[in-house]
Amino acid sequence: MKTRFRMFRRGNYFWSHDGETGKQASLRTKDKATALRLLHSKNEACQQPILNLQIARTYLTAGDPEIGKRTWWTVMNEIVLTKKNATRVRWDRAIKDKAFDLLRDRLLLETRAEHFLDVLRQGTVSTNVHLRKLHNFALDMNWLPWVRPGQKTLAQDRIRRKAGHYRGRAPENHRHGNQPGAPRVLRGLLAYWGSAIRRGRSHR
Repeated sequence: MKTRFRMFRRGNYFWSHDGETGKQASLRTKDKATALRLLHSKNEACQQPILNLQIARTYLTAGDPEIGKRTWWTVMNEIVLTKKNATRVRWDRAIKDKAFDLLRDRLLLETRAEHFLDVLRQGTVSTNVHLRKLHNFALDMNWLPWVRPGQKTLAQDRIRRKAGHYRGRAPENHRHGNQPGAPRVLRGLLAYWGSAIRRGRSHR
């Protein structure tokens, strides 16, 4: 397994170099043996999640050989095939949203909450709605082994207030031409996913 950090010396001190980000940080020691132990700890901390993912993928692949290859583009294509007439036209248009380019080629198993948030920050209300539907479709097809992401504490009335805003129920915002920012959209989506987690747990 390729190590992420390597060590080098700058002046009297040893430093680490992050091969992924390019960031360099001092190990705050002049002793090579100590520096090597610190470097090993940094690499081990990074490798453990990767190893866990590889072990999980091995078990999951036994039941679904395609699970390690399936991307969000697969989800988009398959959900479109389930639609007809005008609904299919709307979905064809929706999946061309540029915000989905951040997610389109990403493997489902390697998707983190931050990837969803990046899409929402660049997208619109339509992006929010269709991302929820894509996520639910992947869950219904058992293509996602867990719900991601989730937040259990957000109140549902925030979703209603957000919906009212887009329907013209917040005249003070529309009067001044202000558009709702990404945080409100994100809260709505996270609240929705939080409720999905609760529903999933109730069926266990």
